[in-house]
Amino acid sequence: MPKSLNREFPDAPIIGVGAVVVDQGRVLLVQRGREPLKGKWSLPGGMLELGESLTGGVVREIQEETGLTVEVLELIELLDRIYRETGPEGERVRYHYVIADYLCRVVGGVLQAASDADAVRWVERAEWNSHSALALDPITVRVIEAGWQRAKTLSFTKQEPS
Repeated sequence: MPKSLNREFPDAPIIGVGAVVVDQGRVLLVQRGREPLKGKWSLPGGMLELGESLTGGVVREIQEETGLTVEVLELIELLDRIYRETGPEGERVRYHYVIADYLCRVVGGVLQAASDADAVRWVERAEWNSHSALALDPITVRVIEAGWQRAKTLSFTKQEPS
């Protein structure tokens, strides 16, 4: 058992959930309000709570961060996010998350930044590449693209050329 569930310099990996929320041909992004990635645009999501299912965590996190209610459709990707830091004591793991990212669609609510999100916005496909002003990291872009492609096969986003 881990001694603590500190986000920073944890004793064990932390389980997180994220969502590629697709609606009317757009994807939902949040601007992170705290570390890691404070101030950066990313997918909505957060830490799983004790006793909570992965999909339950996704629904809760989206509601808390964006005010929206979502239907969880399917798992898009399972990945590690490990941030290391080198200091006087050598290299340490500053953050270590194992994140399950799901494809979701909006079923209700009103979009508004809340919880640990400083801002929320819908973005068109042309905006989410890693060279845009949003400065998304390549892993996030990969997850968004995978969710987008799957959403197209499920026919709930407008069809665009690949």
